Amino acid sequence: MTILYLDCYAGISGDMTVGALLDLGVPLEYLRAEMDKLGLPPGSYALSTNRTERQQMPALKFDVAVHDHHTHRHYADIDTLIVESGLSDPVKEKSRLIFRILAEAEAIVHGVEIGQVHFHEVGAVDSIVDIVGTAVCLEYLQVEHVYASALPLGSGFVETAHGRLSVPAPATAELLKGLPLHGDCGAGERVTPTGAAIVAALVSRFGKQPAMLLEKTGCGAGGHDFTDCPNILRAFLGGSVENSDRADEIIVVETNIDDSTPELLGYTMELLLEAGALDVFFTPIQMKKGRPGVMMSFLCRPDQLDQLSQTLLTETSSIGLRYYRADRIILQRQGVERQTEFGTVRFKQVIDGSGKVLRTAPEYEDCRRIAREKEIPCRVVMERLQCGGTTEK
Repeated sequence: MTILYLDCYAGISGDMTVGALLDLGVPLEYLRAEMDKLGLPPGSYALSTNRTERQQMPALKFDVAVHDHHTHRHYADIDTLIVESGLSDPVKEKSRLIFRILAEAEAIVHGVEIGQVHFHEVGAVDSIVDIVGTAVCLEYLQVEHVYASALPLGSGFVETAHGRLSVPAPATAELLKGLPLHGDCGAGERVTPTGAAIVAALVSRFGKQPAMLLEKTGCGAGGHDFTDCPNILRAFLGGSVENSDRADEIIVVETNIDDSTPELLGYTMELLLEAGALDVFFTPIQMKKGRPGVMMSFLCRPDQLDQLSQTLLTETSSIGLRYYRADRIILQRQGVERQTEFGTVRFKQVIDGSGKVLRTAPEYEDCRRIAREKEIPCRVVMERLQCGGTTEK
């Protein structure tokens, strides 16, 4: 699985994205040939790159020189342009999704139906090239998953076709809804509407860089520099960590409780596990005023945090929780069926990175069922299955 991680510490725009992807190894001539399939008027634009620096950090600057200046383009026209092009289906799908998200944001901001939306900067040839070019480069690099860091909010004002607007511009602010942001940056437009749409459409996970086998890095330069940091988008390309002791990112959620009954805590534990929590456990603690309490903890995937946290807060007396990200190393597991003296039984195998089976154990539920059916201790069933002769089915 090929992973692309976008480090957006300085922000993100369309040209920065394409620049970073080209810097990862996509040939400019390949991008030109693919963009010709859009059918834009010949000579309406020209693509170029140049090596540059932002605060002494090297990066690739991607530029689109536009010779066809339309005052506006309607969303439907752009969508039709992509649909009727000779681009591959995956490129069409990604490009249309990005423009669809842009159009929905513009429709909300201007209070019109999506069919009435027309673009100024976003609909210009350079932005069409940025969006479709991003999709083309992702296909060339065979990227399967896109991850990104939190985005800087920015501040100040920006000049647009709609006049002088505060940062982030209204459409950008709409696109940033639901995305992780931070204010640890100086003034200036850090995220453009095109950059926000690319992130909103393509990024499946936010946070720190995931565990990956890094192959290449690329840097795309923004149009100007900032005083607080180099205006660069860094892109990291690599493979996932598979078929070995595997790194995995999870969320650890904790809350301290001293006024819930054991019955309610046990019930909440069941609900969390049923909803997909990786693990749930309790730790005895001493709370204020000498009260004995319990710390209820659960492990989950980042995309499960909101749902499972709501379950915990709804079902217990807790009025708040804390959470943090954690990396873990896990071994591969697989299930097999074996013929035993008790019939077919499921076993769980633990495998290391080389494929070697480290240990095998019978599934508890099967042992429990056999013990009840045969009216013998479950401990005896487990010992006989662990030691007895079996054949894999």
